Amino acid sequence: MSIIEKAVGKLDLQPEKAQTSRGIPDVESEANGADTIQKAATSATVAGSAVRPSGKKSGEKAQAVTANAAPTADIEAERVQIPFDALHDLGILSPALPRSTIAEEFRAIKRPLLKNITGETAAPIDNANLIMVSSALQGDGKTFTAINLALSIAMEQDKTVLFVDADVSKANAGKLLNVPPHRQGLTDVLENKGVTLSDVILRSSMDKLSILPAGKVHERSTELLASDSMKALMIELSERYSDRVIIFDSPPLLLTTEAGVLAGLMGQIVFVVRADTTPQHALSEALQYISEDKMVGMVLNGARKRRFGMYSYGYGYSYGYGYGDRHLESAS
Repeated sequence: MSIIEKAVGKLDLQPEKAQTSRGIPDVESEANGADTIQKAATSATVAGSAVRPSGKKSGEKAQAVTANAAPTADIEAERVQIPFDALHDLGILSPALPRSTIAEEFRAIKRPLLKNITGETAAPIDNANLIMVSSALQGDGKTFTAINLALSIAMEQDKTVLFVDADVSKANAGKLLNVPPHRQGLTDVLENKGVTLSDVILRSSMDKLSILPAGKVHERSTELLASDSMKALMIELSERYSDRVIIFDSPPLLLTTEAGVLAGLMGQIVFVVRADTTPQHALSEALQYISEDKMVGMVLNGARKRRFGMYSYGYGYSYGYGYGDRHLESAS
């Protein structure tokens, strides 16, 4: 029995049904929920303050200052304005609340991943800064986990994050993050050699977080992800910036072939399991799509744990190499 299978057995995926937790919504399985967030994001505005020249009289000099300030305003307008208030209502962490329960849980989840990137492991991991978040089935909470993980790592002092919406058929993550519709993205770079990463990567209102949209829906998306262009793109993403962590929101492994292709290109994989929901046979089947040489982290979404005599809901985390007999560590 593999180390991950043992961990799953210990986690007991079929306990008494727990009440729905506000902090762990199923954002990717509710299309109407994504539409609601998109509407909220569209109506969100960013307040700005006027720049006034100190000690200047009106007239020509003041106009010069205003003209010089215009390019900065244009740059800010081009940024994706992440709707933090709307995301917070869904239970997603907010940089404004760095000590919230969800923020603390994702500190525990990200720490082993960051250690793997810096080489604090018994064996080196190729492309350790390429991290895929996936699940066996829809509704396990992978998009919710991927967004939280990206935001949490972007709050680090010495890391920047590129969030890749690789669930190209749904692109729910992009809707939640307020990416404008019909923007070029991953599939466009892979299909059109005239489109480069610099053309499609979007800066966001969070300085250390950039976004690569999914791009247009493509009938040959699996072939595009399995192409030499995709492999070259992964190498470029991994090696261009030493401080960058790339988080991929992947499709579910059992519902698409794209996820299995992506898994082969990653350095680390975060596998999301929803307590009381994900069948154990589905988990075991999905893990067969992941190579044994991959570092696999398992997140138990909606886990019930006892703390100070009270029950709470959150995340359990464990990780190990594929199906080997490596050390298993709990961060919950």
